[in-house]
Amino acid sequence: MPAFIDEHALYIAKHPGRFLLQTLKAFRANQGLLLAGAVAYYALLSIVPLMILIVIALSRVVPQPVLLAALGHLLQWLVPGQSKALVHELANFLAHRAVIGWVLLLTMIFFSSLAFTVLENAMSLIFVHRVVVRRRHFLLSALLPYCYILFLGIGLLIVTFVSSGLEAVGAEGIDLFGAHVSLQGLARVVLYLLGLAGEVFVLTSIYLVMPVGRPSLKHALFGGIVAAALWEITRHVLVWYFATLSQVSVVYGSLTMAIVILFSLEWLATLLLFGAQVISQYERFGAEPVAAPQPVIETR
Repeated sequence: MPAFIDEHALYIAKHPGRFLLQTLKAFRANQGLLLAGAVAYYALLSIVPLMILIVIALSRVVPQPVLLAALGHLLQWLVPGQSKALVHELANFLAHRAVIGWVLLLTMIFFSSLAFTVLENAMSLIFVHRVVVRRRHFLLSALLPYCYILFLGIGLLIVTFVSSGLEAVGAEGIDLFGAHVSLQGLARVVLYLLGLAGEVFVLTSIYLVMPVGRPSLKHALFGGIVAAALWEITRHVLVWYFATLSQVSVVYGSLTMAIVILFSLEWLATLLLFGAQVISQYERFGAEPVAAPQPVIETR
């Protein structure tokens, strides 16, 4: 039998409903929605400083308009329906970036790391069975968010070059049997598939790095695929809902963009933590009986 398929995978394949029910109960016991709200709130505080830092750093090697276009494409995955507004606000800020001093720069670096710090704490509650066995050194936890910021910056640089190349190829097209064939549709499909693969890669890396303890690539990839599939469905539903049925602009007025972004981030954080709960539940099969009680977090 292949090494990728073990007794736990076979049990899930035979009893998918039972596994899903146990995972949902464990997610509820761990106050998953409360944790997702905290992650979403700090992600809202972090997203603008993080984008500013990355664009300022990369604009030294890539033209700013090209960089903003690639960033807008990536933000479609993160905050569906609001990427243009975010990029517009970011461009306005960058037009006056001469006012950025050392104090403001240090403040942005601090706020850009908050979401990663809160996410690590939330992961510790979900993977509590790992924390009991092994704790992470506090210096490593302090440096981890900034390593991720560097990682995301390099990823954005790669995406910028790839998307620019695909757009150039799609615009030129090819001559086939004397007829000019446009490749714009093919370029969009390839770009979407690359974005989806990048989404799975980022989620898998989060599940590998953020939780305490020795990670498993197989488990992290499993959780990354689950979270990415759920988010792909959710973000298309969100785009359709905000475009057709939502009256959020009537209710919130000038606060609409912040509310929509926070709502999208909370959904994303919920699915991200649920994917972590799937991994945690999968791992518990090896250490505890299937019907073992879940650790409960009590709030007062």
